[in-house]
Amino acid sequence: MTATTDHATDTDPAATDTDPAATDTDPAVFVAEWEAWHAAREAKCRDPHGWVAITALHWLAQEPATLDGVPGRWSSVDGTVRIEAATADGITLPDGSAVDGAAELTPVEGASGLSVRAGDLLLEVARRTGHDIVRVHDPKAPQLAAFTGIPTFAPDPAWVAQGRIERFDAPQTVTTGAVVDGLEHHHQAIGTVSFTLGGIEQALVVFSDGPGAKVLFRDATSGVTTYPGARTLALGPIAEDGIVNLDFNRAANLPCGLTQFATCPVAPAENTLTVAVEAGEKWGPARADV
Repeated sequence: MTATTDHATDTDPAATDTDPAATDTDPAVFVAEWEAWHAAREAKCRDPHGWVAITALHWLAQEPATLDGVPGRWSSVDGTVRIEAATADGITLPDGSAVDGAAELTPVEGASGLSVRAGDLLLEVARRTGHDIVRVHDPKAPQLAAFTGIPTFAPDPAWVAQGRIERFDAPQTVTTGAVVDGLEHHHQAIGTVSFTLGGIEQALVVFSDGPGAKVLFRDATSGVTTYPGARTLALGPIAEDGIVNLDFNRAANLPCGLTQFATCPVAPAENTLTVAVEAGEKWGPARADV
C-alpha cells in the first residue's frame, strides 16, 4: 500500500480518476449531503447510551460475581446469563419486568446485545465467540461529556468510485478475526466489487448488511490516521447489472474507533486496498483511550 498526500500526486484519485460519479456532482450539493451524513453520525455518537458512553466491558464467568458499579451478581453457564438481584437493585429486563431474586437471559451469538436497565445505566448483554459479556453504557460517562465529534478528511468527490459487483452463485461465510484476541466474526459474503481508485484496479469482498451491502477494508492510512482494524463503507443502491457507487467519503469507523470496549471485526486480508484512502472518518480524539 502507498500513501497519498493532501496535494495531488500521480497516485492521488483527484489526479487520475475520471469516473463520472466522481466528477459530475454539483460540489455544493455533494458537500451539503456529506455534511448531513456526518452530522447524523455524530448525533448517533452523542446518544446517552451509545458507543461513546461505554465505561466498561465485563466478561462473565460461571461463578456469580459482582461487576464494578453494577448492581446484582452476574454469571454465565452454557450460553445463559444469570442475574441475581433484589427488587431494590432496580434491574429491569428487556421485557420491562424487574429482577426479583434471579433471572436468566440467552443472548444470540454475534447478534446485537440485549438491553438490561439499572437506573440510568444500560447494561448490554451479548455473546461473542462463546463468551457472554456485559457492556456498561453510562450517560454520565466523562468521555461522552467531552466528545467533540469524529475527525474526518475533507469531503472530495474524487473519492467516489463506480464499481461492479460480481455475485457468488450462493452466499459464502467469511470468517475474520476481531480486535480482541481469540474472537471471531462470521460474515455473509455475497460477491466481490471491482473498481478503480487512484488509477489502480481494486477489488473487495462484499458483505450482506440487512437489505443493503457493505465492505470492511484497510488501506495505507490504517493505523496511521485511520483505525487499524478496519473501516466500513455502506454501498449505494446496486443496479440489476451490478453497478454500484462507493463513496469513500463516507467510510466510517466501526465502534472500536470510538471505544476500547468494543469487539469489532478486522477486515479480511483480501480487503486491503493498494492506495491510501484519505477520505472518510479518521481515528483520534473521538476515542477516549487515544
